[in-house]
Amino acid sequence: MVRKQSGPKPDKRSGKAAGKGRKDGKRSCPPSGTASGRRENSLLRWLDAVSLSTKVVAIILILLLCSYGVIAFAVRQLVGAYIVDKTDTQLQRQAKLVLNNISTLQQSDHTDSLGLIDYYVQIRDDGYHIQSTPVVPVLPDNVVSTPSLPASGTLGDVKIGEPFTTTANVQIEGSNASRSSVNTAMAPWRVIAVPWTMSAVRDSDGNVISGPSHGVAFIGLSLHDMNDTLQIISKYFLVVAAATAVFATIMATIAIDRTLLPLKRIEKTAAKIAAGDLSQRVPSAPENTEVGSLSASLNTMLSRIERSFREQESTTNKMKRFVSDASHELRTPLAAIHGYAELYKMQRDYPGALERADQAIDHIEKSSTRMAALVEDLLSLARMDEGRGVDINQKAHLSEILAESSEDLHALDPARTITCGGVSITGGDAPLMPAKGQRPEPAEPSGVRFVPGGVPDVTIKGDPARLRQVITNIVGNIHRYTPSDSPVEMGVSVIRASLPGVDLGTMASTDVSLDHFVQAAQVAASTGSGRDFAVVQVIDHGPGMPAQARSMIFERFYTADPSRARQKGGTGLGMAIAQSAVKAHHGLICAGDTFGGGLTFTVIIPVDHTPAPTAATPHGAPSTKA
Repeated sequence: MVRKQSGPKPDKRSGKAAGKGRKDGKRSCPPSGTASGRRENSLLRWLDAVSLSTKVVAIILILLLCSYGVIAFAVRQLVGAYIVDKTDTQLQRQAKLVLNNISTLQQSDHTDSLGLIDYYVQIRDDGYHIQSTPVVPVLPDNVVSTPSLPASGTLGDVKIGEPFTTTANVQIEGSNASRSSVNTAMAPWRVIAVPWTMSAVRDSDGNVISGPSHGVAFIGLSLHDMNDTLQIISKYFLVVAAATAVFATIMATIAIDRTLLPLKRIEKTAAKIAAGDLSQRVPSAPENTEVGSLSASLNTMLSRIERSFREQESTTNKMKRFVSDASHELRTPLAAIHGYAELYKMQRDYPGALERADQAIDHIEKSSTRMAALVEDLLSLARMDEGRGVDINQKAHLSEILAESSEDLHALDPARTITCGGVSITGGDAPLMPAKGQRPEPAEPSGVRFVPGGVPDVTIKGDPARLRQVITNIVGNIHRYTPSDSPVEMGVSVIRASLPGVDLGTMASTDVSLDHFVQAAQVAASTGSGRDFAVVQVIDHGPGMPAQARSMIFERFYTADPSRARQKGGTGLGMAIAQSAVKAHHGLICAGDTFGGGLTFTVIIPVDHTPAPTAATPHGAPSTKA
């Protein structure tokens, strides 16, 4: 019999209150100051304090258990439906057989536990009144279980021929019933109502003793086997779920710790960087993974941060040195001006004061001129340090700048021989076999070589005034520090070099950087790939400089011979200004030894949209740009 269940009646007062609370259609949330709000905040803080690996393991475990629970529920439902279906089939197929063998079932031994062949049979007449219950299974310990059926005289909601499930009525005779017998008796029943018909009964003479009769018979089977099967399945799933949970927790912990190991390394690296070690880098990983991509991005960011920090530190140190050196260098002309002014005041009343005044004014003029030049150079350096004062978006004709600088040097030293031409890359020529009795000449080292002849027409994007200042400062050094009759070579060309993504302005002004460019040019000459660079070379054959002094030539206020520099009007800032101007053009300037004695300045500046050398251009010949 199907029973209807009615839910609890709603409380009118609570319903009104709920209606009022939701009149505006909004859900009210507890304020953060309330107890529930504080509990929620504390829970969130606790969750935030849990480590990522613990969270991931917990999520995996929860998802695994939920999936296992869904599978167990589905299996229970499937097995239960299958057993019920098999029971229904058995009831429908064996109902007539049971009715025809009631006397046999009554004589069976019911002390055994219930099986699928142990039926309950109740006979009712055509008015559905109970006539008899011929078969009632009896469990061990005299426990009797019968299905709950409609009252006598009615069928209720039961339909003829359709099996239905009903609860059990348990009767216990005595007080020694075991728990297993009671649990078995509490199992529900599957019952079917089938019609029955009995023919008229006649005696031996053919007389009718009782007429034909018919009615309804309820035949039932207990579903305790289904319950036992479902309990076994549930226990099996619980045991397997527990074992799976333990195994999954261990394996997930190991796998997640292994997976998160790069993140822990990143964390340790970040801690070292936070402690001040900016040279630390995150261990690399394949960039097709999330951790690898993160590591690459972090390393790029760290490189930029370190470079920016070093540049800032370098700029700060430069400014400190700039202020210190400027104050030191300005002190000398200011002291001279102050001293000669006081001397003039002290001696202006003495005889011959006019001549002494002219001498004092002459010294004051020279000191002020030197101080003005010094201040102008200091301002130029300060502007270039700040990234101002250089406009590289103009056109600069290097050939014209080189020609004008050679004319200026010739005007300063008319007896000097000046040769102009181009430059090329050489790989070092083997020395010629000497004649008998002669000493072998040393081979020319590989590098940038001057090629006498016509000056190629080279035009680049850059600031012509600053590039002119670079060449002028180099020429000024030659004039100050080399004999006036020593020869000078000046050349310019465009040379292709394979330097992808390399900024020459970040490289040190050393022979190592120049050798790196030469190797890149040799690679480009053999492969035909790379970028074009304008290369300017100024060579003198003077006394040269030792390696230690040559490494300091681009430092501010450095002079190889301070007394002679002051005689010639030098401030010690010319090479520093030249280096800053070249770096502003993303270029490189180096000072090296001249083959055979002297000093060679090489300036390399990238050229935008410079055509590559043609295939007909031989290796080593200077390429040109119109």
